[in-house]
Amino acid sequence: MSSSGKTNRMFWLTPAFGAAAGVVFLASSWLGGHPGLGIVSFGIMAMFSAVLVLAGQRSETVRGLLDRRDERLSAIDLRATAASGLVLILVVIGAAVAELARGHSGAPYTWLGAVAGLAYLAAIAVQRIKG
Repeated sequence: MSSSGKTNRMFWLTPAFGAAAGVVFLASSWLGGHPGLGIVSFGIMAMFSAVLVLAGQRSETVRGLLDRRDERLSAIDLRATAASGLVLILVVIGAAVAELARGHSGAPYTWLGAVAGLAYLAAIAVQRIKG
């Protein structure tokens, strides 16, 4: 297998996943009785995927993030993913606290926080065993 074939597949993986997610949003919204929302959601995901492809043809940074050949860009992507995960966890915790303060159960934020915590612990364990 040539590295250019592997690079080409890696480049298309994220846009393809985005388009597939759009189809899932469309189907689930349609089944839930909100076909208009599904069409809008699909349109957003399809547009995002198209922008990634177009930007990847013009931008070395986007292309590097999509094909994962550049170690520096992969490290930047890893740090950006960690930062966005941290922000999301803080928002989930804040939302759980707000819901609890209103006298509600805190759900679904409490279980989202629990899943994030368990995923973090599992990742620590896996990385520790691997390395």
